[in-house]
Amino acid sequence: MTHAPRHAVEERPRHITQGEYAVGDGAHGSISTILGSCVATCLYDPAGRFGGMNHFLLPEGTGSGAPAASFGINAMELLINALIKAGAQRSRLQAKVFGGARMIAGLSDVGARNAEFVMDFLRREGIACTGQSLGGTQARRVQFWPAEGRARQKLLGEAMVIETVPAAKPGNEVELF
Repeated sequence: MTHAPRHAVEERPRHITQGEYAVGDGAHGSISTILGSCVATCLYDPAGRFGGMNHFLLPEGTGSGAPAASFGINAMELLINALIKAGAQRSRLQAKVFGGARMIAGLSDVGARNAEFVMDFLRREGIACTGQSLGGTQARRVQFWPAEGRARQKLLGEAMVIETVPAAKPGNEVELF
């Protein structure tokens, strides 16, 4: 009697929130987050076959008592340092960036400031951005496979605040290779 080969079942994604980051080599599946005006940067070393994702709230600190990783420069340096510690070579890092939506009309556009910060940071640091989905007015669910450098985004629809994201509409996924 022969048995059909079993396909590995993918583990649940590791979810990160504002001010957090995670790194991996794919042995534990993917990393995910939900974004509104925040930005997530997925950095990966294609030769080393591992990467990581961060999720930051604001481009710079405001003295609000929020964790340091909630701010762009700190979040980027923490993620880069964690990847280098794991064996990545900074010169090989590539990025995919997501988020920066304008979630509440009439208020300051922190999403645009976040998006501008991350693109300026990558340019200054010489890190190639191989994919991006920034701006707009929709929340996003982002999933990243660090060993492959592959990311998938699902738009979640119009939302006033990220905590009340409506259900996803079918057919609105984009996969960046």
